[in-house]
Amino acid sequence: MSFAEHDIGAPFNFPKEEEKVLEYWKEIDAFRTSLKLSEGRPEYSFYDGPPFATGLPHYGHLLAGTIKDIVTRHAHVSGFHVSRRFGWDTHGLPVEHEIDKRLGITGKEDVLAMGIDKYNAECRSIVMRYSSEWRQTVERMGRWIDFDNDYKTLNTSFMESVWWVFGQLFEKGLVYRGLRVMPYSTGCTTPLSNFEAGQAYKDVNDPAVTVAFPLVDDPKTSLLAWTTTPWTLPSNLALCVHPDFTYVKIHDTERDQNFIIHENLLRTLYKDPKKAKFRKIGQYQGADMKDWRYVPLFEYFTEKYEDKAFRVLVDTYVTDSDGTGIVHQAPAFGEDDHRIAIANNVIKADEAPPCPIDDRGIFTDEVADFKGLHVKAADGPIQKTLKAKGRLIVQSTLKHSYPFCWRSGTPLIYRAIPVWFVKVSPVVDQLVANNEQTRWVPQSVGDGRFGNWLANARDWNISRNRYWGTPIPLWVSEDYEEIVAIGSVEELERLSGVTGITDLHRDKIDHITIPSQKGKGTLRRIEEVFDCWFESGSMPYAQVHYPFENKESFEATFPADFVSEGIDQTRGWFYTLLVLSTHLFGTAPWKNLIVNGLVLAADGKKMSKSLKNYPDPNLVIDQFGADATRMFLVNSPIVRGDNLRFREEGVREVISRVLLPWLNSFRFFLGHAALYKKAHGEDFVYNAQAPLPNNVMDRWILARCQSLIKLVREEMAAYRLYTIIPRLLDLIDELTNWYIRFNRKRLKGEDGKEDTLAALNTLFEALFTLCKTMSSYTPFLTENLYQSLRKFIPEDPSAGDVRSIHFLLFPEVKEAYFDEDIERQVKRMQTAIELTRNIRERNNLSLKVPMKELLVFHADPTFLADIQPLERYIKSELNVRDIIFTSNEGDSGVRYKAVADWGVLGKKLRRDLGRVRNALPAVASASIKSYVETGKISVDGIELVEGDLTVQRYLELPEGSESKYATHTDNDVVVRLEIQIHADLQNEWLAREMTNRVQKLRKKAGLQAVDEIDVFYAFAEGAGADITQAIEECRELVVKTVGGLPVDVKNRKPDVKVLIEEEQEIADTKFILSLARVD
Repeated sequence: MSFAEHDIGAPFNFPKEEEKVLEYWKEIDAFRTSLKLSEGRPEYSFYDGPPFATGLPHYGHLLAGTIKDIVTRHAHVSGFHVSRRFGWDTHGLPVEHEIDKRLGITGKEDVLAMGIDKYNAECRSIVMRYSSEWRQTVERMGRWIDFDNDYKTLNTSFMESVWWVFGQLFEKGLVYRGLRVMPYSTGCTTPLSNFEAGQAYKDVNDPAVTVAFPLVDDPKTSLLAWTTTPWTLPSNLALCVHPDFTYVKIHDTERDQNFIIHENLLRTLYKDPKKAKFRKIGQYQGADMKDWRYVPLFEYFTEKYEDKAFRVLVDTYVTDSDGTGIVHQAPAFGEDDHRIAIANNVIKADEAPPCPIDDRGIFTDEVADFKGLHVKAADGPIQKTLKAKGRLIVQSTLKHSYPFCWRSGTPLIYRAIPVWFVKVSPVVDQLVANNEQTRWVPQSVGDGRFGNWLANARDWNISRNRYWGTPIPLWVSEDYEEIVAIGSVEELERLSGVTGITDLHRDKIDHITIPSQKGKGTLRRIEEVFDCWFESGSMPYAQVHYPFENKESFEATFPADFVSEGIDQTRGWFYTLLVLSTHLFGTAPWKNLIVNGLVLAADGKKMSKSLKNYPDPNLVIDQFGADATRMFLVNSPIVRGDNLRFREEGVREVISRVLLPWLNSFRFFLGHAALYKKAHGEDFVYNAQAPLPNNVMDRWILARCQSLIKLVREEMAAYRLYTIIPRLLDLIDELTNWYIRFNRKRLKGEDGKEDTLAALNTLFEALFTLCKTMSSYTPFLTENLYQSLRKFIPEDPSAGDVRSIHFLLFPEVKEAYFDEDIERQVKRMQTAIELTRNIRERNNLSLKVPMKELLVFHADPTFLADIQPLERYIKSELNVRDIIFTSNEGDSGVRYKAVADWGVLGKKLRRDLGRVRNALPAVASASIKSYVETGKISVDGIELVEGDLTVQRYLELPEGSESKYATHTDNDVVVRLEIQIHADLQNEWLAREMTNRVQKLRKKAGLQAVDEIDVFYAFAEGAGADITQAIEECRELVVKTVGGLPVDVKNRKPDVKVLIEEEQEIADTKFILSLARVD
């Protein structure tokens, strides 16, 4: 298809017009064509973080996709070849959790009962569930990315590269197996990494209990420990105190018991310690309490640990901010508990501590009294048992922030399990240094949030006790003394003797064994699979099957020029990318990174499907269009790492403030190009080599266009997307409200053919520059406008494929177009105009009402010399008959007065401030002017110097002339406008009002500038005489504006075809205005 002729009179539906563009792109295969056209250019590399296709895209995805599309499109038009492949995260908990919910799977036994092969088949069946919806939304947003040549983390080629990455780390001694207390999800039955554990905190009410531990040597005295996890008490092996804290022994009169507690934490035992009935009977340092023995709460583990456990240990991790200053120790369920137990020989480093729960967090036979209960469900029964034993001293609840599983929504626990780690701690300094070599936008996130996370990075748990993922390629002997890391399919086939391996998932390789090289029989693969973050962190290599394929091309484009994701990825993808890249290549995997904030609902809350507190993204795109949505998202604090409240009104405002004025200026051009053709019998043809025009406004708007080009080049090179849209708004305002508004008469042909041609060429270049400069931001509108504009561009065989705006290179800055003098002239003219517009607004004087005289004063004659050549524009815009430019203060009545910042001046003058405040209003204008020149003045005998006062110019009107004149100033320029309405000028105003009504009616009727019509009016009997007289007296102005003279409807022939007829009102007079087709 070729684009249909643009109908400038038809309504422009942005979403529907975008759909036409999509069809056009499909017809010319625009994305692939652009890639082909750019072959041979320098490569610009970009890594796209893979989303899951098990859920639908949301605003966060649209935002990230828009940022990526803008940057990669701009790189393409800036002379690079930019490969863009979409990727899919297909493994891990998000997929498994869906299947577990669907099939009612609660643990390992259920999976093994159905078979890992069947379980994985179920997972495979849903991983691409919404891929078609993703593609539709991404493409509808205008993003150009390759879906047909996508990558998936479940592909054997991807998984093999992940094996290679791991194999490299293993060879470098960076992988080890350790018993570690880790965040653990009972909902997903797997450990999580520390950064995953920090993703979903919730405020919850938990039990807070104080429990008594009687001393073996003094049964009437108990140590008091406080905990919010009563379910860990059956596994207690020790108590811990701080060596430097002071603990007191008290006698509780009501309970008739002795308790030992931190001296400043009696509030945990008593609501009001001052009123409580107890007495202090002893005091100890924590260090002196070491190895005191106590009576265990339960008997479950006494037989095994009695000689090593159930004693007081000391460590400085104990705090005195809450609790009792004595911490109960369950080494299987606390990282510090585990560390301290090993340090004090309660357990051995390679020994599993008591852990009487299964994978689902259910108590086992080891704790018979609570068998079958989930740990959180057991809190109540455990407290009940302790109460019956007389061990529960205080029972209350505490509201605090607690980590939850980000996928299953269940509370996390901490649990000692054997897991596989990648060493991170030894390379922390290198991680920080590598990150500092990269650009973050905003830099504060890279230096602060991410930098702080790196500085405190810990070894990374990469193993998951799951099924649907890339299996960790370690084959081990039964005693784990022989470990073989496999780095490729070929190596596995060679060492195992099994051939034809085409799938690396657990159900396809778990049965494969490797003969021991050390006489240890058969090596079998460990059960664990990789954390899916390890897979996405391996994406730069695995997406291209490195190093098995594409070795040269990968190494030539690594590190990536650009990556971008949301701020939540500072502890996710960005982190894993950096860790693996640093280990493998000693460098960061990116050069430039944009991190965006979160998209929130309009009420500032997180977007929630259940709350339905945000509009469907597809409905917003269908209603307002992708361009408007893209601009709203990018022109916000979110691309600086801050959050954004999504408002439909914001998207609508983009259309009214940006897209519609842009479209209207384009339509204005088309209408006047048609008018030029009608007047001169020839088409307008754009001349890219035209000499610089002589007209000041032409030169000015062309210079402003070059400023936009320069700004976009500079800001995109710095990846600051958020600075572009405000400048675009400025240029559209300058184009519509200044250039077009001021040059309507020229564009209509009033100054002759050559000048009209020059004005059209200027307007065309401005519009064409806008399209080329903003094509990455608004790909649809720029394409749509370009398809009409290109018809005015002469064919150039050397230009290559010009079928799309996106095939054209970004414009170079034309330095010759810049002219500081002209930009200064126009800026000064705008100042005079805006000051005078303000006077009209204050006095309710429409710009249609002609005014007789404007005086413009400036003390510097060169200022006036700048704007005098633009007098024609000032008169036309302000609708004034005469303008007086003057630097003569006396003739114009300019005076000077001074004001002060009394707070600042008061600090300097102190008690003399009152004298200055009282005397300053009476200081003569001449004295104030002298202060401007000399920087010195005496006010009531107080000497003031430059900077003490602020001087203001104003215009003093002659007495009695307040109703004739009004003034305004910006403290530099002073203007005075005669505001009396003159009878002869009133006629001109009425005539202008009539032409204004005609023009609006023409537009409503869908008429173009070239359409000739007759205009008729019908006044009520005896009304409208002043208007008809004005039309007659200003007939030349009326004819020039609307092409003919309106006449009484009585003169209209009966058979004339009326196009439109409406009631109008001018100066409180109502009448009927009609337009008819010229015969």
